[in-house]
Amino acid sequence: MSSLKTQKNAQSVSAFLNAIEDPQKRKDTKAICQWMKTASRENPAMWGDAIIGYGSYHYRYASGREGDWFRIGVSPRKQYLSVYLLAGFENQQDLLAKLGKHKTGSCCLNIKRLSDVDETVLQELINRAAQAKICSEQ
Repeated sequence: MSSLKTQKNAQSVSAFLNAIEDPQKRKDTKAICQWMKTASRENPAMWGDAIIGYGSYHYRYASGREGDWFRIGVSPRKQYLSVYLLAGFENQQDLLAKLGKHKTGSCCLNIKRLSDVDETVLQELINRAAQAKICSEQ
C-alpha cells in the first residue's frame, strides 16, 4: 500500500510564509493562518512543501488505508488561496451563500484574495471546521 506524499514535516512555517512572493497573497495567507491558529488553538505545521496545517487526526478507511492529516489548513497556490476545511461544506450552505466570490471542492475552498470575500463569514467557516467532527472520526 502506498503512503501519502504529503506528510507533516519540520519545515519552518514562518520561512514559508515570508517566501511568498506576491505581497497581497502573503498578507492574506498570514491573516488566514492567524484565524486558523485562534480557531484551532493549535500551532501550525508544514504538510508537504506548500500546505500549512492546524491540528491533526488519524483516519482509517474500510480498505485498510490509514494515515494522519490536518483538520484545517491553507495553501497559497498560484491561482487561488486554497483553504482546507476537512469537515466539508455539507451543512455550510448558509455561510457559503454570504461568503462572496469562491469555488469549493469536497473539502477545499478556493478564493483569489480576501478582498473578494466577507472575512467575518470566512472566519466563521474556519471556526466551525475547527470544532467539527471529521467524517472518519464519527
